[in-house]
Amino acid sequence: MNLSVIPFFHQHTGTASYIVVDQSQRYAVVIDSVLDFDSASGEVASTLADEQLKYLDQHNLSLVWILDTHIHADHLTAASYLANRSQAKSVIGKGIAKTQQRFRLMFPNGNQETSVENLFDKLVAEGDTLSFGDNEIRVMDTPGHTDDSVSYLIGDNTFVGDTLFMPDSGTARCDFPGGDAHKLYQSVQRIHALPDETKIWVCHDYQPNGREVRMQTTVADSKQNIHLRHQVSESAFVHMRNERDSTLPVPKLLYPSLQVNIRGGRLPKPSDNGKRYFAIPISNLTHSDM
Repeated sequence: MNLSVIPFFHQHTGTASYIVVDQSQRYAVVIDSVLDFDSASGEVASTLADEQLKYLDQHNLSLVWILDTHIHADHLTAASYLANRSQAKSVIGKGIAKTQQRFRLMFPNGNQETSVENLFDKLVAEGDTLSFGDNEIRVMDTPGHTDDSVSYLIGDNTFVGDTLFMPDSGTARCDFPGGDAHKLYQSVQRIHALPDETKIWVCHDYQPNGREVRMQTTVADSKQNIHLRHQVSESAFVHMRNERDSTLPVPKLLYPSLQVNIRGGRLPKPSDNGKRYFAIPISNLTHSDM
């Protein structure tokens, strides 16, 4: 098949982003793009996205789709940035409507949001296909980590977002609003029902035990995932997942990521003084006079 996958790794957030190329017509898609954000200084940069744009330019490739597997809670998407510098259309799962509704009222700029149809160019769901040169992109609903999670199948490649990590790293957390460990288990079973030779490309690698970065496995190898091997039952998986999730810290970039990602990669609108701000909700306040 006339396809190639070029991985990019964002070390600061452990995020894997991909350019997929249809060699026949020189078309490309970007999957799970990243903006840089330094929480100490508030600086937003486009280093990785610019590397991808440079690659596209150097190889005379036309970017046609910018795909997000879900609303990320640990990094800012560069979807809007890339779309503004190309003719490409942004794509995300239709479940984004529920996800956006859950999160938008957490923030003071929530009433500035417009409908998801105005924030993303195309909303996709189970069974939808996108034209991609001599290939097509097939959509598989894979909720559980979030209710808008989808996987993209291109040839013998599937891009699974956070649903699965490398076999030595386990599976996605399910404790965000809309997350569901039962649904995650069922989504993983659907992915593992694909042909054994199907390549699985993950969205994150946290390099357990300091090993080198790995971003691609196969369905056959993924069946030995540390959270799923030995044909673990759904009830046992759900118990493990919920117990584990109760110990996990809040992602460091949770609130900045959500405020950008529910708006398709757009930064918060400027305040009266012309500056843009990220809001962080305060919780567990015990003294009313603080």
